[in-house]
Amino acid sequence: MIQQLTIVLSQMTQVVGDLAANADAMRSVRARHRGADLILYPEFQLIGYPPEDLVLKPALAERAAKLLAELAAETADGGPAMLVGSVEREGEDLYNIVALLDGGKIVATRRKHELPNYGTFDEKRVFVPGPLPDIVEWRGIKLGLPICEDGWLPTVCRHLAAQGAELLISLNGSPYEIDKDERRLTQVFASRVAETQLPLIFLNRIGGQDELVFDGCSFVLNDDGQAAHRLVDWEAEERVTRWTNAGDGRWRCEPGAIAEWEAHPADIYSAMIVSLRDYVERNRFPGVVLGLSGGIDSAICAAIAADALGPDKVWCVMLPSRYTSKESLDDAAECARMIGCRLDTIPIVPAVEAFDAMLAGSFADKDVDITEENVQSRIRGVTLMALSNKFGPMLLTTGNKSEMSVGYATIYGDMAGGYNPLKDAYKMTVFAIAKWRNENVPRLSRNRVTPVMPENIVTKPPSAELRPDQKDEDSLPPYADLDRMLHMLVEEEASVDDVVARYGFDREVVARIERLLMLAEYKRRQAPPGVKLSTRNFGRDRRYPITHGFRTG
Repeated sequence: MIQQLTIVLSQMTQVVGDLAANADAMRSVRARHRGADLILYPEFQLIGYPPEDLVLKPALAERAAKLLAELAAETADGGPAMLVGSVEREGEDLYNIVALLDGGKIVATRRKHELPNYGTFDEKRVFVPGPLPDIVEWRGIKLGLPICEDGWLPTVCRHLAAQGAELLISLNGSPYEIDKDERRLTQVFASRVAETQLPLIFLNRIGGQDELVFDGCSFVLNDDGQAAHRLVDWEAEERVTRWTNAGDGRWRCEPGAIAEWEAHPADIYSAMIVSLRDYVERNRFPGVVLGLSGGIDSAICAAIAADALGPDKVWCVMLPSRYTSKESLDDAAECARMIGCRLDTIPIVPAVEAFDAMLAGSFADKDVDITEENVQSRIRGVTLMALSNKFGPMLLTTGNKSEMSVGYATIYGDMAGGYNPLKDAYKMTVFAIAKWRNENVPRLSRNRVTPVMPENIVTKPPSAELRPDQKDEDSLPPYADLDRMLHMLVEEEASVDDVVARYGFDREVVARIERLLMLAEYKRRQAPPGVKLSTRNFGRDRRYPITHGFRTG
C-alpha cells in the first residue's frame, strides 16, 4: 500500500456539447501535472453540465464513449490517473457517471445514484439512477466516489463508509446561489465527514451556462472536519494536494491555501460578470447593445457589461422621448463617459408621432392611457433590435426582478433582447450592487475604473419617464417594502396572510401584489434568460402555470 499520494483538483470551466474542446482542456491539465498520481475534473467535464435534452441524442453518448476511451488509452504513458465525469448509455438508459482512467484503460465507472429533480435540476427527465455505488480499489486505496447529489444526501456516503472507503471524492456541478458556498462547506459536506469520519474532496466547476453560473469554491476536508484547502471562487485553479497515510488506512491531506470567498454583494456582481461574459462569448456575439436611460438599472447593466467584456464591446443608446428629462440625458451621458463606452442618441419622437397618426382613427374615442406608454417602449425595443440586427451585438435587457414580478415591463418593448443580468436581482439588490460598484473595482473586471455612474443615478427616485412626472412608487409600494413582500411570495411560497403576519403590511396592498405576480406569468415566459442568483429564479426554478385561478389574498 502506498503511503503518499498527490491529487490535483482541476477547478475548471466546460462547454456543453463541445466534447473535443473539453477533452483537450483535460489533456492540457494532465500535461502540466505529470508528477501527480491522480487528477480530478468536475462533474460531466467531458460533455458539459447541465446537458439537458442534448444528452438524449445518441450521437452525443457515442462520441463521449469514444473520447473517454481515447483519454483512457493516453494514461498508458505512466502519467497520472484521471477521474472524469461523463455520460454512459446502456440500451435505452442513460447514466451520469464518473470514470477512473489509469494504465491505459478505464479502471472503473460509477453511476450517480441520487438524481436531483428540484429547482434548476431535472436529471430524472433524462437519466436513470445507478445502484448504490461500490468503492473503487485503486493502487491499494479504497475510494468512494459520490457524484454531486450523492454527497448532498447521507445515504451514498454512509454506504461507501460501510464498505471500507478511505477517502471520499465528490465531483460536482453545483450552480451558484447566494450563500451557497459556505452552506456546501460548513453544512452539507461537513456533515458527510462527521457521519463517515472520512476525509472528503469537493470539486466544483466554474463558468456560465445560460441561466446558471458556477462559482467553483472547491475544498478539501480532513476527517476531523477541518478545511485543508479552499480553492478560489469564480476562477480556474489547479490545486496540488498532498496526502499521507500513517499505515492505518487513514489518509490526511497536508494543509494548503485557504482562499477567501467573496462576500455580498461582490459575489453577486461576479456571478453577473461571469454569466454574461460566457453567454456573449460562447454564442459568438461581438459585444452588446443596450438602452441607457439615465436610470439605475440600465446604468448598472452597462457597468456589468463593460466589466464582463470590456468597454469597447458595450454600445449604449439613449432613446429620448418628449418626457425624457434633461437630468436623465445628462446622467446617461456622464455614466457612459465614466464607464468609457460608446453612447449614441436616437430620439424616438418622430416614431411616436408616426404611431399616433397611424392609430388616430382607431383610437379616436379613447383616452390616452398605458397603451401609449407601451408604444414608446416598443419603439425603443424595435430601434435597439434594428441596431443589433444590423451590426451584430446582442441586445441586453435591463429589467430587475421586482419589476418582472409585478409585470412592470413591456413585452416586446423593454423586455426585448438576448440576456438580462438583473433578471434575478430585486430592486434593493440593484441599489446595493450599484453602490458597491461605485466604490470598488471587481476582481474579474475588464474595465478597472470606478466610479461607474453619477451619484444622482443611485439616489434619484426611479421612473420609466413614459408620462409627465412619472415615478415608480406612484403605483407600487416603496421598493424596500415591495421586495420584502416579493421575497416571501416568490422565494418562500408564502401566503398573503403570512406576509402580513411577518411585516404588518396592509393586507389589500399585499393581495394586490400577489395578483400582479400571478398575472405577469405570461410575460415572464417570454422574457430573455438571465443569471440565477436566488433559490427561486424566474425560469428554471419557478414553473408556474400561466392560466390558473388560485390566490391566497
